[in-house]
Amino acid sequence: MYKVLVIEDDVMMSDMLSMYLSEEGYLVKQAGLAEEGLRTANEFDPDIVLLDLMLPDRDGMEVCSTLRERSNVPIMILSMKSEVSERVLALKAGADDYMCKPFSMHEMTARVEALIRRSHIAAPEPEAEAEQALPALNGLPIQLDLERRLLLVRGKLVETTFSEYEMMKLFLAHPGKVFSREELINAIRGFDSFVTDRAIDVHIVNLRKKIEHNPKEPRLIRTVWGFGYKYTADYSEAGRNAGVAD
Repeated sequence: MYKVLVIEDDVMMSDMLSMYLSEEGYLVKQAGLAEEGLRTANEFDPDIVLLDLMLPDRDGMEVCSTLRERSNVPIMILSMKSEVSERVLALKAGADDYMCKPFSMHEMTARVEALIRRSHIAAPEPEAEAEQALPALNGLPIQLDLERRLLLVRGKLVETTFSEYEMMKLFLAHPGKVFSREELINAIRGFDSFVTDRAIDVHIVNLRKKIEHNPKEPRLIRTVWGFGYKYTADYSEAGRNAGVAD
């Protein structure tokens, strides 16, 4: 049974979310305060967190960032704010999805299912999958830890959000291929999630911070101006120092 943590101070909304999710077979725990939610997240080890941004004791964005620092659990933001800027801030804070209140409970449960499904994609034979989907990784700076859904950056494990991981997996599977923003949106979209052109750019910025020697002068994830992005598989220190244009 999958576990859902609802961090929401509106008792009626929290109870309604709990009722719908329980009817769908989830084990649900509720928290009305940010600190209670963070404590429960550590104890409950949820498969997904539904997080309200307007909490009485702490800003929801801060809570999102704290959760992301501690874990790569899927985080769905629930908010009255519908501005694109708020969604971008949530994405930067580590959110995986964003729903504006009021919303359909049926859609909410479907999105929860999609996020959990993506986070529990099984890799029966990680080595075999790596050989099939990600050829010739030996010696390259970036690899995937398929069992733990982490990046291996120059031998060091680095945590990512689910969208960042899926995007990097796509890049590594097709080195040198130029992906349009639309192709990247389609690749990481869950259940009609809030992926936009701007969100893709934010994901790229976040990935560069995690994998590049100098994110301001990226050599691995390249911008193809007017179209999208590509991953440069033949990266080397020599190439980096040669000053190839982004």
